[in-house]
Amino acid sequence: MSATSSSPTVSVDPANTAQLAAWDGDEGEYWATHAATFDRSIAPHHRRLMAAAAIEPHERVLDIGCGTGETTRDAARAATAGSALGVDLSSLMLEYARRRAAEEGVRNAEFAQVDAQIHPFDPASFDVAISRTAVMFFGDLAAGLANVGRALRPDGRVALLTWQPRAANEWIGAISVALAAGREMSGPPPDTGPFSLSDPARVRALLATAGFTAIELDAVNEGMWFGADAEAATDFVIGLMHWMLDGLDETGRERARAGLRAAMDEHETADGVIFESGAWIIRASRL
Repeated sequence: MSATSSSPTVSVDPANTAQLAAWDGDEGEYWATHAATFDRSIAPHHRRLMAAAAIEPHERVLDIGCGTGETTRDAARAATAGSALGVDLSSLMLEYARRRAAEEGVRNAEFAQVDAQIHPFDPASFDVAISRTAVMFFGDLAAGLANVGRALRPDGRVALLTWQPRAANEWIGAISVALAAGREMSGPPPDTGPFSLSDPARVRALLATAGFTAIELDAVNEGMWFGADAEAATDFVIGLMHWMLDGLDETGRERARAGLRAAMDEHETADGVIFESGAWIIRASRL
């Protein structure tokens, strides 16, 4: 493997400069601090992804956008005689990932701070690549997926978790409406950001262009957990989406929080605050 450790200077494609600033800055710090909540929130989707990856004991796994490393650690546990490399732009999340791997005794997992869109991985050095809600943040999806493909051996495979369109994810709608606090706010274009791989036709076209075949998308719908109760969930989301409050005066901020709290109240259950979410499990093989 050509990537082995984090570096204070990360080479990124210009298209990913903003991603580096966010994930190696305040946003990455928030995710690292609240890693347990993020992992629990997506746990049902995580189990589906790992089942789809079907990692064998001797395989070498590349985890793209590994964040705080749950996917990498679970991949390493499955690859008992192999290895897993998790890559991400966030030094703080990678620090957390390394610490957890050490605490859990996962010795065949490594982590590197690199831009997976351009990093020169050793060609054909991995058997499988996985990614949990991360590949859709490539600034250049075609280039990023092609680079991942080059890192895979012939007949190697990918297993990706991406979001279905916004309409299938009630959590993003409820949060956006509440924090807008009556303002007209336009979201990102549908072909960018978290929903950039929500269109199956686009997914198939991008993967085919990147050198993949046998492309399959399975729709999965699961509950996402946002906190033990409405107050905890409100605090968690405010911390995550605080930028949506920019430009509001104190009255507006109070109105936004009240609206968000009401949405959380509506979704509070005996198991915590749960919103419906729709994702794609994407599988494909390298030519």
